[in-house]
Amino acid sequence: QVQLAESGGGSVQAGGSLRLSCVVSGLANTRRCMGWFRQAPGKEREGVALMDGDGSSSTTYPDSVKGRFSISKDNAKDTLYLEMNSLKPEDTAMYYCAAEFRWRCLNWFRDPGASGYWGQGTQVTVSS
Repeated sequence: QVQLAESGGGSVQAGGSLRLSCVVSGLANTRRCMGWFRQAPGKEREGVALMDGDGSSSTTYPDSVKGRFSISKDNAKDTLYLEMNSLKPEDTAMYYCAAEFRWRCLNWFRDPGASGYWGQGTQVTVSS
């Protein structure tokens, strides 16, 4: 059974930090794109961090979070992390981790649609 289970969300004040975790089970750990996405009420889903599955573990961030967010992975635990620093009220959203098997991770990250495997999400609220 495939499962992606996020945790670590919560409420923080602007300027604070949070670390999200996503435990992955039931999925092969090869050629797997891994990403964090977020969706705020009334807004479209946005990719905030991508780790490529080509073995390089290269990462991609949109300008909105670059320099503040960092994606990492513990292969032994098959756990994905999102370190979020200098949080802003506009970072408030439900955060999801997701995985997909494809050669071009960046295309999926930019427009995932319904493809891939998704967690249930964890809420992040940043107050000013």
